[in-house]
Amino acid sequence: MITPMAEPQSTIREMNHGDLAMVSDIERRSYEFPWSHGVFRDCLLAGYQCIVLIREERVAGYAILSVAAGEAHILNLCIDPEFRALGYGERMLDEMLYRARAASVREIFLEVRPSNETAIALYRKKGFHQVAARPSYYQASQGREDAAVLVKKLVAEI
Repeated sequence: MITPMAEPQSTIREMNHGDLAMVSDIERRSYEFPWSHGVFRDCLLAGYQCIVLIREERVAGYAILSVAAGEAHILNLCIDPEFRALGYGERMLDEMLYRARAASVREIFLEVRPSNETAIALYRKKGFHQVAARPSYYQASQGREDAAVLVKKLVAEI
C-alpha cells in the first residue's frame, strides 16, 4: 500500500530583518517592477504588520498590513512562485483579515492590477468588492496600468 506523503508544515510569524533578503528575492521573481529591499526594510521600521509564511525552513510568502484611522490597507501579499496554488495566499489573506479585525478597523482596502485575475478571484471569494480605480497606478512594460481599489467591510468576530 502506498501512503501519500504528508504536506510539509508551514507557519506564519512576524517578519524580521533577517527575512528581508528572501522576501526581496521572492518579490523580484514575482513582479516585473518589484518593491526594493529598502521599501520592505522601511515597512518594518515604520511598524507595519509584516508577516512571513515559513515552509521547509524558508520564507514562502509574505504580507504587509498598514493600520491607521480605523482602516487597514494590505500593501503587499505575495507567495513564492514555487509554492503557489497550495492555499497559502488564502491563508495569508485570512491572517491579514484577522489582524485587521483585532485592530478594530471597520474596513480593509487594497489595490490590485486588473490583469491579476487569480488575486482578484481570491479577494472576491473573501468578500472584497471594487470601489474605485486608480488610473495609471502601476508601472507596466507598455506604459502604466490602472489599479482596482477593493474594500471589505469588517465586523467583529464573536
